[in-house]
Amino acid sequence: MFAIAKDFRRRWHHSGYIPPKNTSLPSLFAVLSPLIIPIVSTPVNYNKIALALAFSPRSEALLIEAKRIRSLYKAELVIIHVGPRNTEDELKMDHLLLHLELSPDTLRVVWEDGDPAKKILQVCESENVDLLLAGALKKENLFKYYLGSVARKILRRADCSVLVLTDPSKYPKPFRRMVIHSEHLHHDFEAIRSGLNLGRIDRSTQVHIMKDIDPIGLSMQVVGDGPEDGMSDNRRALVQEEVFAVERALDEVNTEGLNIIIKVNAGKSGPEVAKYCERINADLLVMQAPERRLNLFNRMFPNELEYIFSDLPTNLLIHHNPE
Repeated sequence: MFAIAKDFRRRWHHSGYIPPKNTSLPSLFAVLSPLIIPIVSTPVNYNKIALALAFSPRSEALLIEAKRIRSLYKAELVIIHVGPRNTEDELKMDHLLLHLELSPDTLRVVWEDGDPAKKILQVCESENVDLLLAGALKKENLFKYYLGSVARKILRRADCSVLVLTDPSKYPKPFRRMVIHSEHLHHDFEAIRSGLNLGRIDRSTQVHIMKDIDPIGLSMQVVGDGPEDGMSDNRRALVQEEVFAVERALDEVNTEGLNIIIKVNAGKSGPEVAKYCERINADLLVMQAPERRLNLFNRMFPNELEYIFSDLPTNLLIHHNPE
């Protein structure tokens, strides 16, 4: 226990910040212990991937992106098309697959008819899909056709992980600058591991881990009768605690070759995450799926995920923990 606290003191010293003299090791550990979580180093992998595909100008680009993602994870691929199955559409699908050198022997095409979002999610469940790929435009108010409205419904209701591509390309590039958002390490750690695993296999150049800190709690912690310098020291100490908590959580995770940048956020989560993604020109945002589906209160008062859904700043990976 005390070795951990001493380790934090050592790292504080090397970072140029020394906690107040009256901060005892036991009290320091008492503050930090809730932030220390058990680590499981098994890599997160998506073994079966599905692509929700509608015939549109972006169909070819989405298939090319799906081919790339499948190759990264060495996964099975299922293509889900919701719409009437007829000879014309079957020929379209065959032509697309042949053109992209996707052999029918290496994938499955599932045809369904009915409500697109409902049918896609049903197939994902019956096929035990780990990761669903879908295309989406960035602005909610432009979502008046299949790719948009369906993607939003899928994001809110899916039980598997979902990767939404806002700008699929026929010449896809790796996710070079990734942002992984974490509100609570205990809840979000699987999303962090998933993002780091993708960063490694996709050779990302930067992985930014954005850790939230309660702005109200931060304000209350630094309010007191002491001098302003002391309050600033307390504030810096609280921020450093969050940084060190993330560092310790990463100690047993394979981060080889990754340039990891830890940022602590004390603002409103959704808007700040979106701004940060735009500021660094991120090409992927990774977030943990909520533990419970959004209820009426959440729809009336959007949480951080709803804010992101309404105005996607970049490609979005929502990670669901397997049950």
